[in-house]
Amino acid sequence: MVKGFSLTQIALHWVVAGLIGFNLIFSDGMTHLWYQIRKNGPMPTTTGAWAHIIVGVAILVLVGWRLALRFTRGVPEAPHNDNALLEKAGDAGHILLYLLMIGLPVTGLMAFYGGFTSLGSLHGGILKALLWAVIGLHVVAAFYHHFILKDGLINRMRKPG
Repeated sequence: MVKGFSLTQIALHWVVAGLIGFNLIFSDGMTHLWYQIRKNGPMPTTTGAWAHIIVGVAILVLVGWRLALRFTRGVPEAPHNDNALLEKAGDAGHILLYLLMIGLPVTGLMAFYGGFTSLGSLHGGILKALLWAVIGLHVVAAFYHHFILKDGLINRMRKPG
């Protein structure tokens, strides 16, 4: 059984979190370009749009690395609590987070480069909103474990074990 996350796993967690935050907050350049292309046809890609695309691809690659480490090295078991519903919610939340971290870059790339315009609306609408919600729940759950349950769960992403 793995005692804790490796330094690489922890670094990947925080780098991916930062990149996701960047793309969620600074997506205006891409959104503006997307609407201009839909209205006027092909246009030169702006610096903001390129940054969004490059960061999205980096997220996809790094999440692939995270998953490879998760399946080869393993992850520490979450602290046990008496609420099976919370444990299942935590598992479901992590699965959904991984699906979104893969699904958003894939749908964005397919919309922009593959011509699947309906995926552009999915990418910038429902999936983006869902990611915001899941990130919010992830943060609230981490603080709940730290301040209410005091079970040390949050420390797993602070120092290697």
